Amino acid sequence: MFGLSFFVTSLALGAGLAMDAFSVSIADSLREPEMTRSRKALIAGTFGVFQFLMPVIGWFFVHELVSVIHVLTKFTPWISLILLLYLGIKMIKEGNDEDNAQGGKPVKAGELIVQGIATSIDALSVGFTISSYTAHMALIAGLLIGVTTFVLCLIALNAGHFISGRFKVKETTIGGIILIIIGIKVFLDGVIF
Repeated sequence: MFGLSFFVTSLALGAGLAMDAFSVSIADSLREPEMTRSRKALIAGTFGVFQFLMPVIGWFFVHELVSVIHVLTKFTPWISLILLLYLGIKMIKEGNDEDNAQGGKPVKAGELIVQGIATSIDALSVGFTISSYTAHMALIAGLLIGVTTFVLCLIALNAGHFISGRFKVKETTIGGIILIIIGIKVFLDGVIF
């Protein structure tokens, strides 16, 4: 049931799915250079929870609400694009405000949730790839994906902190540009493939 192949596949899925959250974590740390450890854990944990939930929800849709997932998958690239464009433009605007000349504002709870949804919504389709799993296996796979995302996002948050401390850059502008690029990438991946 839980052979080596299951764990390797789940961890590989987790690493692949975490790349958008990894990039957004770097942007968040650039936005908030003096981020505390507990704040890093909160941000990484939020991304991890969403990356855990989305494949499990996708698995549930495949088993219980098959027609709904087909409708949702058509809109996921658009939803991700809109959410990440909004957040990126907002971050750039805040970075250019005179009030923020000393540094970016911390990511608000609502923004963090939107980031979590936007970077993990494509993980709903993973429910198709794990549709042969039992409910127990789907939960374990989702947990492994979530933990992998958490660890990679912590690494990204620390890397962003290192980058912002070494270079004189306008962190919020770079973070906003990263979010916009990720939004476009997610959109193009969803529309083309």
